Amino acid sequence: MRKLIEYVAQSLVDDPSAVQVREVRNDRNALVLELHVGADDFGKVIGRQGRVAKAMRTLLRAGGTREGRHTSLEII
Repeated sequence: MRKLIEYVAQSLVDDPSAVQVREVRNDRNALVLELHVGADDFGKVIGRQGRVAKAMRTLLRAGGTREGRHTSLEII
């Protein structure tokens, strides 16, 4: 799932080399992905009214459900 979010984010931004995705597990054994992008590309990843971010979270949640785990995305 990390690769999927990384691919989508790199496709959206002007500087794909600045995109980093880090996996963090919290205390409930849930997977949290932290997406880091350049300051100039932050708005492109969020999208108008958060639509792009919501779509990426939906993809991540669907993949997590398929694997039987809780997942979430934080855009930093």
